[in-house]
Amino acid sequence: MHASSSTDQVRSKLRWQGSPGAFSGAVGIFDSGIGGLSVAVAIQELLPEEQLLYVADNAYAPYGPRPASEIIARSQIITRWLLAAGVKMVVVACNTATSLAIDELRETFPAVPFVGLEPALKPAAAAARVGVLATAATLNSSRYAALRARYLGSRPVHQNPCPGLVPLIEAEGAGSPAVRAYLEPILAPMLADKIEALVLGCTHYPLIRGDIESICGPEVAIIDPAPAAARQVERLLVKHQLEAARPLTTSPASCGRAHTFCSTETGVPLQRTLLALPRLNAGRKLLVPQLLLE
Repeated sequence: MHASSSTDQVRSKLRWQGSPGAFSGAVGIFDSGIGGLSVAVAIQELLPEEQLLYVADNAYAPYGPRPASEIIARSQIITRWLLAAGVKMVVVACNTATSLAIDELRETFPAVPFVGLEPALKPAAAAARVGVLATAATLNSSRYAALRARYLGSRPVHQNPCPGLVPLIEAEGAGSPAVRAYLEPILAPMLADKIEALVLGCTHYPLIRGDIESICGPEVAIIDPAPAAARQVERLLVKHQLEAARPLTTSPASCGRAHTFCSTETGVPLQRTLLALPRLNAGRKLLVPQLLLE
C-alpha cells in the first residue's frame, strides 16, 4: 500500500471503528509497527493497572525512509484517533516519529500529556566508544544532533541507519537467521573498534536484543530507552492525576483482559510478537487487524 501525498487523502483512510470514548482512561501508544511493543512491555511491567490501546501503523512502515511531512501527518492522524477513542495520554513509541513530530503534536494538542522515545545517549555517556543503531530519519534529526553534542561531545560514535532492518524484524522476528545475517556486518566494525555501549535508537531493536547480545557479547552494554520511557509515563500520570484508580479486575465476568492492539494492515507481526511477550499478551483483550483501512 502506498501512502498518499495528500494529508486529506491519507486521513480518509483512517476510520474510528467503535464508539467514541470506548477506551476512556487508557494509555494510548503508537508506532510504525511492532517496535512500540517493547515500550508497552515496560509500561505494563511498571504500571500493571493501566489499560493500553496500541496502534501499529504497519501499512506505512517503516517510517524511517519517509518524508518528515508524511511522518508528521501520520502522527497527527493517529493521535486524533487515539484521543477520539478516549485515551488520557499518548506515548509516541517510535524514535523517528518522536524526532520529527512530537513538538508539533504537543503544540497541536496542548492539553494532552505526551511521552516520546529518543536514543538513550545519556546512559552511554560513561562509555569511551559508543555505537548507535537508529533510522536515517532519527540520525539526521536536529533532536538527535543536540543529544549527541550534549552527552557524547566529540568522542567516537559509530552510527548506522540500518536500512531494511525494521521491515526485516516485522517479517521475520527475533531469532531468525536472516536477522543475524543482517546484524553481523553492521556490528563487526563497531566491535572491532571496541565499543563499550550500544544504543538501540529504534523501538523495534529491543525486540531482537537477544540476537544483538549474542553477537556483541557481555563486554558491550546494550542500552534500551523503554524503561526510562515507562518511568516518564508514570511521572506524567501522577503529575496530571491520571493514574488508574484501582487495579483492573481479572475476573471472568470482565473477560479478564485489558489491552487492545490494532494494526493498519495485517495483524500477523503483532500476533507473532505478542506470543513471544507472554506477560503483555496475558493482558490482551483484542487484536484487530486492518482497523484503520478502508
